[in-house]
Amino acid sequence: MRSSLKLIGTTSGALVVAALFAAGVTTPAGADNRALPMRFELRMEGPAAQCGAACGTYVSATGAITADTPRDFKSFIETAAVQGHDLKGATVVMDSDGGSVLGAIALGREIRTAKLSTMVGRVVDLADEPRGSKVPRAKLSPYADCESMCAFVMLGGIKRTVPAEARVMVHQIWLGDRREDPTAASYSAEDLVLVQRDIGRLARFTEDMGASMDLLDLSLRIPPWEPLHVMSREELTQTRLATEGPAMPEMAAVASNSANTAAATTAAPPLAPARPDRPMTNGSKPAVKSLPISERSWGLVNRDGGMMLARRHPLTVEGDQIGSFDLILSCGVGDKFEMSYVERRYAGDGLALPAQLEGVTLRIGKTRAALKIVASGRQDQMLRTLAVGQVSADVVRKFSAGFRSVVVETNSDDAVTVIRIGNTGAPQHFPQLAAACSKPIGEHAEAAMVQRTGGMAAGQ
Repeated sequence: MRSSLKLIGTTSGALVVAALFAAGVTTPAGADNRALPMRFELRMEGPAAQCGAACGTYVSATGAITADTPRDFKSFIETAAVQGHDLKGATVVMDSDGGSVLGAIALGREIRTAKLSTMVGRVVDLADEPRGSKVPRAKLSPYADCESMCAFVMLGGIKRTVPAEARVMVHQIWLGDRREDPTAASYSAEDLVLVQRDIGRLARFTEDMGASMDLLDLSLRIPPWEPLHVMSREELTQTRLATEGPAMPEMAAVASNSANTAAATTAAPPLAPARPDRPMTNGSKPAVKSLPISERSWGLVNRDGGMMLARRHPLTVEGDQIGSFDLILSCGVGDKFEMSYVERRYAGDGLALPAQLEGVTLRIGKTRAALKIVASGRQDQMLRTLAVGQVSADVVRKFSAGFRSVVVETNSDDAVTVIRIGNTGAPQHFPQLAAACSKPIGEHAEAAMVQRTGGMAAGQ
């Protein structure tokens, strides 16, 4: 069976098809349907009194791109024609997390065949539109995201517009069933052939649509454990993803759902910082000790009688590897565990080696914490850093059992790294660590454990 190949960040579900033309429709075109399969809705620009004969025609396209999306779009176009709706000069307004590679290519070709334009945005129904309208009236909102394969669907438009307020975000193609923890997964020769074949199809599609191969090159640079790359205005123009200017009439009048959602969200309490009175280094420099920590999964490490749960991961900036780091979970005080971040960094291609790290932040679910940097300095053309913090047992349990990843962000000078690490191995091994940490620990044993953790700052 063919594996599901997607650009990361997509979701799929039961097929939902909508081609809504009736005047009495109550579902708003701008509803939050990004998690559902893509749906299409026909709208006319409004109010009619303002745009008159120049009112545009919009096709709202919101949701995830599936293998069935091209067929649904073609059916939508055919239904519109049967009902007497002229889509000549219409604009497909995209708001999508992306989805299927082949589905996106086919959808883009259908859009080009229909000679439609494309735009990143959302269609918002007018609340005061008179009843009895043949097609509901709506305004455009520029506050939308076009992620992953949505960027390539945009190429299908004969004219392509990305408002200044909108975002187009790209990254690598990856096998959909292995996106949660890509460095832990196994890949066969057949998997590699599948990826290369679809990259070739994307390259041909990009060329056929008159866009630059730089778009595909940019996407392929971003690995699945890094956040999506937000394309700059210069990149949008140079890749020819955007062929029109960013201006869009009356867009500022429509409020951003994203902004409202962000304002209404209450952050969870931050993690407690490490106790400042605990010595984290052995003298002026960390001792050099090496531990067998795996990049493939979280595993238990037992050294000098102290049990720890650890995972190693490459440190990358847009795919350029500049080192590696370890996350190490060990016994803490009370109902907390101690999280240590141990990094080894070197200069990258066009990226200078900083003198020291300025910040390390962890995010597990909605919980964020700034770790305390204990040691950070250059040694033998490499920057070595140790940062520590206390993590509540509840947060760790949720990570091992429910949350699928921990996000690590570092800051140094003008450089930022953001890496997402999966929880492969954590559900199996965390209970053993929790059991070990529940045993009484004397002051001497605790001090020894702290010294061991600090000693890993220079680990290989």
